[in-house]
Amino acid sequence: MKKLVVLISGNGSNLQSILDACASGRINGSVAAVFSNKASAYGLTRAQEANVPPHALAASDFADREAFDRQLMQEIDAYAPDLVVLAGYMRILSSAFVAHYHDRLVNIHPSLLPKYPGLHTHRQALENGDEEHGTSVHFVTDELDGGPIILQARVPVFAGDSEDEISARVQHQEHAIYPLVISWFVDGRLQMREGKAWLDGQPLPPQGYAHD
Repeated sequence: MKKLVVLISGNGSNLQSILDACASGRINGSVAAVFSNKASAYGLTRAQEANVPPHALAASDFADREAFDRQLMQEIDAYAPDLVVLAGYMRILSSAFVAHYHDRLVNIHPSLLPKYPGLHTHRQALENGDEEHGTSVHFVTDELDGGPIILQARVPVFAGDSEDEISARVQHQEHAIYPLVISWFVDGRLQMREGKAWLDGQPLPPQGYAHD
């Protein structure tokens, strides 16, 4: 059975969807540990309740980002994960971290990448009058919210929507597509090679898997 390590910074709703998918067999694997850069993150409580070891590291305990990430890598590697999953992890990763988990590091980002990398994606969608918004699962590279896209989900933006309403709509889709992508990886169907995401032996297009 494949092992996952999940990195979070906050509430951990995507973590919960992954834990639930592992428990129900939709992901043929288990979460071996959860790490957070915030000791107060509710996602650590979710981990504890699922009998998954929770860990918190504080940036203030380290000289710089590289030192923090070195310690994080050491603690992650103790669990020998097959896949490292970023689920609302709000720290920018060092190049050494990304290189260390090359080909087995995925992230979910609340926009239709390459649109709106970084923060405040829902606000940007509203301010720009977008009629469509969404979320993207991608392999992680050194480029912020870059890396080959695996799967996207789209949601409508309605007149009068608030950021919270759009966020809820996007999260609903995230909780469906992130466990699906992880299941593809643990089943050996999904890989990153030659700078692209490959599913079932075929390279995916720039927007990821196109489903009807």
